[in-house]
Amino acid sequence: MKTSMRFDLVDLRLFLMVVEAASITHGAARAGMALASASERIRLMEDSLGAPLLERNRRGVRATPAGSALVHHAQLVIQQLERMRAELSEYAAGLRGRVRLFANTTATAEFLPAALGAFLSLHPQIDIDLEERSSREIVRAIAQNLAEIGIVGDEVNPAKELQTFPFAEDRLVLIAPRDHVVSRQQTIAFREALGYDYVGLPAGHALQDQMEDHATRAGRRLKLRVRVPGFDAVCQVVGSGIGVAVVPAAAARRYRLTAIRIIALTDAWAPRRLTICVRSFAALPAHGQRLVEHLRAQAHA
Repeated sequence: MKTSMRFDLVDLRLFLMVVEAASITHGAARAGMALASASERIRLMEDSLGAPLLERNRRGVRATPAGSALVHHAQLVIQQLERMRAELSEYAAGLRGRVRLFANTTATAEFLPAALGAFLSLHPQIDIDLEERSSREIVRAIAQNLAEIGIVGDEVNPAKELQTFPFAEDRLVLIAPRDHVVSRQQTIAFREALGYDYVGLPAGHALQDQMEDHATRAGRRLKLRVRVPGFDAVCQVVGSGIGVAVVPAAAARRYRLTAIRIIALTDAWAPRRLTICVRSFAALPAHGQRLVEHLRAQAHA
């Protein structure tokens, strides 16, 4: 009956040194180990694997195919261990921390740049990996521990499985060229604006999908003239007179003094809340907790 394969780090380091030296004797010496102990360790490794790892001859030893595979994986393990030790030593010294943050488009484009800039200035020892994802993807990623912190819109309800905190509030508005017929209005319902040409976002964009869903519920389809990659581009194209669009008010306000008008949407879904979500605030590393606290403070500023 075969025993389970168990190699520890001492085994892996020893084996690499033996193969590099092409000699168990010399490899044992490099590892600071007695020849008898080194030979016994290698014998136990081969017994555990159930296959020879070394070819022995009068000139020394060389790796078998199984041994070559072990060399490859042992090198990866040792390299990863060294990287881990280097990174953890920085954490232990209070020098460096890293947080992975996923956020939806509105948060990434409108609210996070200033908030993260202030945070990074206050905490030069903390780095942030920011990725833009849809709110649904973010909830799944946080639940699966693929990121520490997420910021999502209220098209999802992360409170069912995650711990949440308020972050920001915004609302969706209709924007139109200044000389457009709809620009005479102060407010409008989305269904009333469905007869106009639209400037849209890429297919699959969370906000674009939401608008197309609202149009379908109203028994219409968006008359898309063009799709552009982001809110800034949408505002610029609308300002050139191509059509109308629905964007967050924060994005529209940046272009208020240009060639667009902002018309308030009266729909119940127009106000939007952005929410911070984590698996567990208490389980976050200290640098992650600091970022959440900073973002929560922005919500009350």
